[in-house]
Amino acid sequence: MTRGPWSGNSDGVRIISWNVNGLRAAHKKGFLEWLSAEEAEVVGVQEVRAREEQLPEEVRAPEGWKGTHFVAAERAGYSGVGLYARKRPPDEVETSLGVEEMDAEGRLQVARFGPLTIVNCYFPNGNGKERDNSRVPFKLAFYRRLFERLEKGLRDGERLLVMGDFNTAHQEIDLARPKDNRETSGFLPEEREEMERWLRAGWVDTFRHFEKGGGHYSWWSQRFGVRARNVGWRIDYVLASPGAMGFVKRAAIHPEVQGSDHCPVSVILDPKVLRR
Repeated sequence: MTRGPWSGNSDGVRIISWNVNGLRAAHKKGFLEWLSAEEAEVVGVQEVRAREEQLPEEVRAPEGWKGTHFVAAERAGYSGVGLYARKRPPDEVETSLGVEEMDAEGRLQVARFGPLTIVNCYFPNGNGKERDNSRVPFKLAFYRRLFERLEKGLRDGERLLVMGDFNTAHQEIDLARPKDNRETSGFLPEEREEMERWLRAGWVDTFRHFEKGGGHYSWWSQRFGVRARNVGWRIDYVLASPGAMGFVKRAAIHPEVQGSDHCPVSVILDPKVLRR
């Protein structure tokens, strides 16, 4: 059988999300070597923290990748998302939620690859400058705006993936020290309830679909020894709509990958997800 442009490897089509905590910094720590070694069709990165023209040419357009796309925040060195597509560029990419203060932070890419839509998103942190949870209302408003943006597609059975740094640990099992963080943004009741609302609406937490046990985290404080002791939070997700979930074969977290305070998360899809 002739292999098409999205036939993927023998396992299927691999999609990866990673908060790189500064793409230029990650580049110095081996990002391109990691990207080259991964058998991924699409890689979404968050917290790029640079405008596209500030990135080295080899990071903007790495060899062997057909399409890249970057969205920067208006504020220098802040937020930002990027998308790498190996064998075919997206048919289109939307970056706006239609709310000026949200769009100014460069947090969103809605990329369509035929019948599959991949949403690469860096959800806001609720901490605020004084770590007083002052950004929680903005964070929740962002969640709700994106939920509304995707709701019709969810209802209509479209194949949708929402991946990225959600900045929320959903349940106690999703962080090492839940009792110590009940008043910390990322584990506040209202933030957890918003995650729960997405799941009640039909979105599937792909990792939890396959793995029910604890001890699996995607972010660790940079304080000495924290990651080595695996005192972490699971705040990076790939959510699948019911229309996409039937094609999801596997989901994983990759704590062995260094270079950021987050690690990548991934899913493998049946290649049929790209066929109408």
